[in-house]
Formats: sequence, structure tokens, C-alpha cells
Amino acid sequence: MDAPAHGSGSRTDRPERSRRALVAGSVGNFIEWYEFGVYGYFATVIAARFFTPEGGSEAEALVRTYASFALAFFFRPVGAALFGRLGDRVGRRPVLILVIVLMTAATTLIGVLPTYATAGALAPWLLTLLRVVQGLSAGGEFGGAVSVMTEFAPPGRRGLYGSWQSFTVALGLLGGAGAAALLATLLTGAQLNSWGWRVPFLLTLPMGLGALWLRLRLDETPSFQALQALQAPQSHRPLHADEAGEAGEADHADREDQRSERPPAREVAKAIALGAGRVMGWAAAGYTFLVVLPSYLQSSLNATFQQALVATVLANLGFAATIIPAGLLSDRIGRRPVMLTGALLVAVLAVPLLNLLQDGGTSTTLKGAAVSVAGAIVGLMAGPGPAMLSEMFPTSVRYTGLGLSYALSNAVFSGCAGLIITETIERTGSVDIPAYYAAATCAVSVLALLTLREARTGAGNEHVQRQKKRAEKQAEKGS
Repeated sequence: MDAPAHGSGSRTDRPERSRRALVAGSVGNFIEWYEFGVYGYFATVIAARFFTPEGGSEAEALVRTYASFALAFFFRPVGAALFGRLGDRVGRRPVLILVIVLMTAATTLIGVLPTYATAGALAPWLLTLLRVVQGLSAGGEFGGAVSVMTEFAPPGRRGLYGSWQSFTVALGLLGGAGAAALLATLLTGAQLNSWGWRVPFLLTLPMGLGALWLRLRLDETPSFQALQALQAPQSHRPLHADEAGEAGEADHADREDQRSERPPAREVAKAIALGAGRVMGWAAAGYTFLVVLPSYLQSSLNATFQQALVATVLANLGFAATIIPAGLLSDRIGRRPVMLTGALLVAVLAVPLLNLLQDGGTSTTLKGAAVSVAGAIVGLMAGPGPAMLSEMFPTSVRYTGLGLSYALSNAVFSGCAGLIITETIERTGSVDIPAYYAAATCAVSVLALLTLREARTGAGNEHVQRQKKRAEKQAEKGS
């Protein structure tokens, strides 16, 4: 697919094109995580409105709400595979336009759904169906957005550009928390439970229309254009000078992968599994500290809705504060040391930080600092994470590969976080479960991250190194 006409500008236009790609890629992530944050923050309200028939307990309803939450995550890998395949074949731009339309439509419709009191057993099924659509579109969002950001990034700046994906996750979660906090302040409890919870979902419509406008103006990435040119039949016209210059925007490592053959399926599958392991701790700790925390504080520590939201805002502020610096630092010293630091800190500090929240004698200020620190540590993994995944795959399978790595990890370790934590606390009575969960998953990520091979500058493509190693083995067999 050709890039739009406005995409073939001069070299002086390229910084503007990169900035436009950064904004267009980021805005979809903001909407996606705004909605997922809203759903998490209003989990107790949604449980009461959709999953509490007569005779059902609040705990059972909350578990069902998180089950619906998890189901959407389990459809993310399906969306990542489906939309990723399309994105690697027809281009990043058209697929990103499609997924933002699906995400906006599904989220807006949740705001007008009938509740259990009106539609009976049909209500939770309709909600679950829309969650499935959200899961499919969210699965296609990450791979495309990160591909666009990192493929437009100047040489040596992928960590910084990719970190904006994670930064807009923080902004989306903060936006959701802000909307929930504002409604909780302005409305009575009865109004919030009756109709106020619908407002944040309906606000997605104008945001989605704005995101669609931005993506309609998006150019196709230089890396994908160069790959298409190399794969075109010899009878096709050669690149014009300006198009060749655009293709040359990709750094040396990208040009190497564009000249190479499509990697074997077995190698891609292995890289996907390894990538999922490397971001496992980010996924689990991020959702535990940033999304599940409000319901945990209310159900296990008897906090009020407002107190839980304040804690979540502080955690997300800490998260947002470290993401971009972590991405920028990874461009200088490498992805591995920055992400390893974050994973190790979670593994070591998760239980002590949670114990501070549980201690009734701990001051409010110290509790606020504890949740902020927890969020900041997760940001050390989230900042370099997108660039690290992008560098694991060549252009020909990047959308699919990095999207599946992220989606699989999130499906298991983020989508199930609320369900696992709530159910395990219910069965064991231990309020330390969230800390154990975050620490255990980060310990596994440490082992996976230790296998990461990269250039000393942190800007090298790991998949290029795998290609060279494979070529060397083939040469040895040939000799």
C-alpha cells in the first residue's frame, strides 16, 4: 500500500512527520488505557450493576467482573495475530485506523448498555461481548503503535520514542482515575451507581473521533515503505529520489533486516515467547499497582472509594514520572540494565511497600510515598520495554511479533491479575497476595532479561544479531 501523498516530503519535513507519527501512535494507547482504567476503577460499581442477581454476594460479583476483564485480555493475542498479520502485509497506517474505530465504538456502547435490573441475564453477556471487541482491537493497537513510533524514530532514539507508548498508558490511567474521582466528588453515591458510571465511557466518543482524524493524516513508516520496495517485482518502477531518501530514514540495523529473508517461523515463535517473558513483570506489577489497587484497598483494607482513587493517582504519577527518563536512559546505556533494575526492585520491595499500606500506624504521607515509589519502579520497565520488543523483530514480522509478545504477557499476567488476586485473597485470607504476585512475576522477568543481547549503546537490533549468528552457523556447515 502506498503512503498518502503528503507523506513524500523533503528531508526538512521529516522531523514534523516523526512528531506526527508519535502523536498519532500515542493517542490510541491513551484511549485504550483510559477505558481499561475506568473499568478497573469502577469494578465494584460495574459488579453491582451487571453481575449481582438476587442472592449473589458482592465478592462473587467482583470475581465475575474481573473474569470479564480477563476475557478481554485473552482476546488480545487473537487481535495481535489478526491485525499484526494485516499490518505486516498492507501497512501500519490502515490497520491502526481500523482498530481505533473498533475500540471507540465498543467503549462508547458500554456507556449505553442496559444493566442487570433492566435486561436480566442478557446484560452481562452484552458487556462481555463488547469487552471481547475491545480486547481484539487493543491487541492490534500496541504492535502497530510501537512499530510506527520506533520505525519513525531517529537513529539512537528508539528508547525515547517507544517510551511515549508507555507514557500515554500512564496518562490514560490518570485520565480514567481523574474522571472517576471527579464524578465521585460531584455526584452522590446513588447518582454514581445509577448513571454517573456511564459518563467516562461516553467520553470516549469525542476522543476517538480526534484520534481517527490524526491517524487519517498519518504517513506509512519509512521501514515498511523500504521493505515493500525491495519486495516489489523487478518490473515495478524504481524509487524516486525523495522516496529513496525516506526509505533511508531507517537506521543501519533496519536496512540490514530489510535486505534479509523472512525469519523462520520457529525463530519468530521463540522470540515471541522470550519477549513475553521479558515484559511479564511489567505487565503483572503494572496492573497490580496501577489498576487493581483501588478495588484491593476497598475490599481488603476497608479504604473508601475516594481514598483508593487518590492512592491510584499517586501510583500513576510515580509511574509517569520515570517512563520517559527510563526510555531515554536506555538509549544511552542499553535496555537491559534499566529494565533489570526495575524488575529486581519490584521483586525485593513489593512486600515491604504493601506492608506499609496495611499498617494502620503508617502516616498518610508515607503511604502516598509508598504507592508513588511502586509506580515509579514499574516505569523503569515500561520506558524501555516497547523499544526492546521492537528490536527483537525485523520489519517483515515486527507488527505481529511485538504485538503478540505484549498481548500474550498481558492476557495472562495483567488480565488475570484482578481475578487471581481477588480469588486467592478470598480463599486464603492473606492480604499479601498482590505483593507476592508482582514479586514472583518480576523474578521470572529478571531471568528472561538476562538473555537480552544488545549493542553497548542500546540502539542495536537483537534480531540482526540472531541473523548473523544463524548465517555463521550455516557458513560453518557449508565449509
